[in-house]
Amino acid sequence: MDVTSDGNLDVNSVNASFAGTASTPTGDVLRVGSHFLSSRLILGTGKYDTLAIMRDSLTASGAKVVTVAVRRERMYDRMGQNILDYIDPAEYLLLPNTAGCYNPTDAVRVARLGREILRALENPGANWVKLEVLGDSKTMLPDPVATLEACRLLVAEGFEVLCYTSDDPIVARQLKKAGATSVMPAGSPIGSGQGILNPNNLRIIIEYLKEDDPDYPVIVDAGVGTASDVAVAFELGADGVLLNSAIAHAREPMRMAMAMKHAAIAGRAAFLAGRIPKRLYASASSPEEGVITTRPW
Repeated sequence: MDVTSDGNLDVNSVNASFAGTASTPTGDVLRVGSHFLSSRLILGTGKYDTLAIMRDSLTASGAKVVTVAVRRERMYDRMGQNILDYIDPAEYLLLPNTAGCYNPTDAVRVARLGREILRALENPGANWVKLEVLGDSKTMLPDPVATLEACRLLVAEGFEVLCYTSDDPIVARQLKKAGATSVMPAGSPIGSGQGILNPNNLRIIIEYLKEDDPDYPVIVDAGVGTASDVAVAFELGADGVLLNSAIAHAREPMRMAMAMKHAAIAGRAAFLAGRIPKRLYASASSPEEGVITTRPW
């Protein structure tokens, strides 16, 4: 693979090197509401040093859904460039989000704003929203009561709501009951890079939400630090992973984006293939018949 004059990977070289590599196992398309996704990675658009790096990282990741904070002040970077000039609406399905909202009223208002922006762009993402209603600015953990209220309000307005939530299985089940199109439990706090802190709760959430609806999409959102975290999330049975900081803050965002792409493919394929059970004792992998020596006991 080639590098640019500033030492970064060249996006065209990246694409050529991995041409023909599917973003999901063959035929393994994820359905989220009325949308069908060929890649199970969803990427955020914040925190990149430049919008050009963001654009090239999105390309390297193979993601086809990009989530965008729709508050007006977040549509432009420090140089006054509009983020939407760097995201081809013909290439990506946009997922507006309510990042930075702390109550249901603000969340609903921002969701409506996002819908109007995407309608003006004629992007099919106008009918859905990633709902975030935070309870605390330090931990950035979701407020479960406010999230549930906002979810009900948005569902009543016809939105397909993807709900960011904690790893509490009871709250997850309540959000699905309220009409959430997808529940998105956090692997760990936003931007922390700690990975999947509570795999048991994630397993329980997946079990609860899929017990009478095996195709219901559960998407891990927040906390990813590196590619192995993505692989673990898929191996546990998650249908998708949403991430941002792990790529945007990497030393080489494009290289990390590539790593995330292939971790998603590997993790999902491993889940579909089925891992062997864990055993306390060894189990010989070679046949025991016809050996030339006998056991010493």
